[in-house]
Amino acid sequence: MKIGTWNVNSIRSRAGHVRRWLERAAPDVLLLQEIKCEAPAFPCDSFEPLGYRCEIVGQKSYNGVAVLSRLPCEIRLRALPGLPQDDAQARYVEAVCEGIAIGGIYLPNGNSGGEAGYAYKLAWMDRLIERAAALLEADTPTVLAGDYNVCPGDDDFSPGLLAPGDALIRPETRARFRSLLWLGLTDAIRALQPTGRAFTFWDYQAGCWPRDKGLRLDHALLSPTLAERLIAAVPDRRERGEDQPSDHVPVLIEIA
Repeated sequence: MKIGTWNVNSIRSRAGHVRRWLERAAPDVLLLQEIKCEAPAFPCDSFEPLGYRCEIVGQKSYNGVAVLSRLPCEIRLRALPGLPQDDAQARYVEAVCEGIAIGGIYLPNGNSGGEAGYAYKLAWMDRLIERAAALLEADTPTVLAGDYNVCPGDDDFSPGLLAPGDALIRPETRARFRSLLWLGLTDAIRALQPTGRAFTFWDYQAGCWPRDKGLRLDHALLSPTLAERLIAAVPDRRERGEDQPSDHVPVLIEIA
């Protein structure tokens, strides 16, 4: 099975990019983040001719996640359990495909809204840890993939690109990401490339892409049985060089 994840930074602006990537990479499942639209505005007609069914958890102008699958797929959750019922931020979707639970994640950035905004990020991560623990306790083969808005280690961002107090690298942020790993999840990219640059994001400003000043924000975490079957986990840098690209690139994992 091939599973992709991609923060597209507006699906209506990049439907053509996504379609071309689907044709080239042929994932069985693609998780999208930051689609920035509600379900009626999602361009399903761009992907359905390729055999992909679209499931959308949308929000007008902001956030939003989606699952594109050419496998039989059942949507189990459209929000993380445990969040307040009035939380309108569309950031999580969970599908079951071929017996595998696949969670699509758009984790809060945490740099806006002051300390309240950062507290929301941490609370969201706490709920994600609880959900991951429940899936592992049930011995469910699991992939939790998406834009985590976390640089887990110092290899995961270019030196000098982030201030020490940035929410992407604050100690509390990194501690919660480690908690996911301590539950028994495996960081797919780092399982195959333990050190060095594997960036998935380059800001539009300050010549970050030409100078390769990037961040690794997009991760795929695998439960033990899937980690044992991991074949590949690759950020597709080619997409960042396309015309009018997203600031993120797809990450594609392959499981035997």
